[in-house]
Amino acid sequence: QVQLTESGGGLVQAGGSLRLSCAASGSSFSTYAAGWFRQYPGKEREFLGATIKSGASTYYPDSVKGRLSISRDNAKNALYLQVNSLKSEDTAVYYCAAGQTLHSLVVGTPDYWGQGTQVTVSS
Repeated sequence: QVQLTESGGGLVQAGGSLRLSCAASGSSFSTYAAGWFRQYPGKEREFLGATIKSGASTYYPDSVKGRLSISRDNAKNALYLQVNSLKSEDTAVYYCAAGQTLHSLVVGTPDYWGQGTQVTVSS
């Protein structure tokens, strides 16, 4: 079992940057691939990217490449999401997730989800 807790959300200005953190507890975080999703009201969760267990490689879908960066620190059991040049359309609830494989995250079926953190971008 892995428990995931996101932090760092809130109200931010358009054009600025934001770093979300995800703290993992329970089973060894380093044995899981991990990634980030976001969800708009009434919509399905959107996959933003994921990193392999070691953190040596990260996959991003074409739709989000450029402004997002995902990293992890297994020594701290932590996952991070950096979003630059924030836009109003970045307003959403952001979730971190962990799965046995990178593929499970890419297809939206990870084993564990965090509770989510709201990010609101003001213009």
